[in-house]
Amino acid sequence: MINRTGDVWHVLLKGDFTDVLYGYKFDGTFSPEEGHHYDASRILLDPYAKAVISRGEYGILGPDGDCWPQMACRVPSHGDEFDWEGDLPLKYHPKDLIIYEMHVRGFTRHDSSMTDFPGTYRGVVEKLDHLKELGVNCIELMPCHEFNELEYFSYNSVLGDYKMNFWGYSTINYFSPMVRYSSAGLSSCGQDAINEFKTLIKEAHKRGIEVLMDVVFNHTAEGNENGPVLSFRGIDNSMYYMLAPKGEFYNYSGCGNTLNCNHPAVRQFIVDCLRYWVTEMHVDGFRFDLASILTRSSSLWDAVNVFGKPIEGDLLTTGTPLTSPPLIDMISNDPILRGVKLIAEAWDTGGLYQVGTFPHWGIWSEWNGKYRDVVRQFIKGTDGFSGAFAESLCGSPNLYQEGGRRPWNSVNFVCAHDGFTLADLVSYNDKHNLANGEDNNDGESHNNSWNCGQEGEFAGISVKRLRKRQMRNFFVCLMVSQGIPMTYMGDEYGHTKGGNNNSYCHDNYINYFRWDKKEESSLDFYRFCSLMTKFRHECESLGLSDFPTAERLQWHGHLPGQPDWSETSRFVAYTMVDSVKGELYIAFNASHLPVTVALPERPGYRWEPLVDTSKPAPFDFLSSDLPEREVAVKQYAQFLDSNWYPMLSYSSIILLLSPETNA
Repeated sequence: MINRTGDVWHVLLKGDFTDVLYGYKFDGTFSPEEGHHYDASRILLDPYAKAVISRGEYGILGPDGDCWPQMACRVPSHGDEFDWEGDLPLKYHPKDLIIYEMHVRGFTRHDSSMTDFPGTYRGVVEKLDHLKELGVNCIELMPCHEFNELEYFSYNSVLGDYKMNFWGYSTINYFSPMVRYSSAGLSSCGQDAINEFKTLIKEAHKRGIEVLMDVVFNHTAEGNENGPVLSFRGIDNSMYYMLAPKGEFYNYSGCGNTLNCNHPAVRQFIVDCLRYWVTEMHVDGFRFDLASILTRSSSLWDAVNVFGKPIEGDLLTTGTPLTSPPLIDMISNDPILRGVKLIAEAWDTGGLYQVGTFPHWGIWSEWNGKYRDVVRQFIKGTDGFSGAFAESLCGSPNLYQEGGRRPWNSVNFVCAHDGFTLADLVSYNDKHNLANGEDNNDGESHNNSWNCGQEGEFAGISVKRLRKRQMRNFFVCLMVSQGIPMTYMGDEYGHTKGGNNNSYCHDNYINYFRWDKKEESSLDFYRFCSLMTKFRHECESLGLSDFPTAERLQWHGHLPGQPDWSETSRFVAYTMVDSVKGELYIAFNASHLPVTVALPERPGYRWEPLVDTSKPAPFDFLSSDLPEREVAVKQYAQFLDSNWYPMLSYSSIILLLSPETNA
């Protein structure tokens, strides 16, 4: 009674706590069938701890080969100062972003990175200029909250190494940065690791790059009833997790447990955590993994408990999707959080799919999984997708316009960490996940991929040329679509995972960014990607704040003003008025047949070639500094003089309108 204020228990300790660690013990009944897992012998982590200390080096086992040695929390100190050098948030408008999904360790761990601190936050800092050169202005970091990479530690006989939890979607503590991603390790009881993460944010901001965090508030590393008791379960299992009446764990996450997000105490915890990362660590926003779980009603759902009053006809059961989830409401109306980027992965493994319908308060964006699927289908030449592809180019108004949202509420992507890389998308019809040690049973089997004629990396010259063309087509599509484009680390040079579409467990070459391959690609696909991102930034019309209308956009077919939306159409073309570039003509021919297209008449002007994905580098993008540019342009002259353009099969073009000089 003495050490309690409201629902908060507290105790004051006097003394010098330098290099002192702490943990909690909770006494109570051990009764799993009633949802209680109390065990007074266990030392538990404070959910609000700012650094978690256990092993100091990535992938190295604890004493006696223990993968889960005792963990403890760092005692904060008044001396924990950091010089931000006046760092302020960049506050880019979402429509102006180009996002790059990155894995901290994978980005610089390969020997070819030649960094002083490979596989760490400091290693990323050493390579930030690469992102600036690529035209990226926003990084989305895969999980950097404290997790245990040894969670799946076991010998992998296929590769002869050990399986790891490489991706990190299994959080132990939400306030602590992953200590083993720092070059400092356990020095200063984790404070140096915190400062290293802050340095990454500060240095990114100096280069005009925002940083988003991929956060996993749908489940924790404690798993199901057979999982370890580390923190939440030993503190109050029935509050932190979604439980059935006899103590079983709901599993909407597919990972053994489900965080009870809309419970009053849990949602306050989540908001506190997000605010900490914004105010103390200066991150610019969040991508919420399996965010649909954040919209489900909590177990022990009680309208009086949640809203303060009963609701007539309230018969909600545990896990029911809510139209106005209290947690999303709190985040969306929080004075700090409503001003940062909020991106939902709007589905979960329990079958809830909310792309286009996620509760948004006008400020949430979504990973647009429908964009990915439609674009993959159209570009590989599947019939029946021309209309859906056109909607995708416009920012998916079919999904977002009716709810009063904008194109930037759609995060457009073709590839992400989960699934094929861009190079594998055009090289494999089937997944090749044997290296995961699960007999190729894991990972998604329906990838909407096409190998261009031969399965695998080793193929004939004509097949390889077509693959390069298709990669360029996908990247052009991503950069000319309304909405926020997102690319995946390594796709800018054509990274391959050998057809593995579920590389969650590999701390090896499969997931490592290959800086040597990037250099090899510097005059080829990497050059093309850099020029396309630069072009998008330059154009006023490719990042609109609202959906394009007929005043700005006109659709065309093989003939001007005659688009073909039939079931068998594989051709989509349009012109776009641009206040900077004048006007753009953009066309995609996803047919196996070449076509000569008639261009719209613009008296006093002529169409000039800029991008043609059927051309080999460097003629795929005719940049102003290209030495042979004039010769290349003249090769098109006889067609453009007559207002025609020949397009090869599986190719896309961008033409610019310029004043006629010799009328």
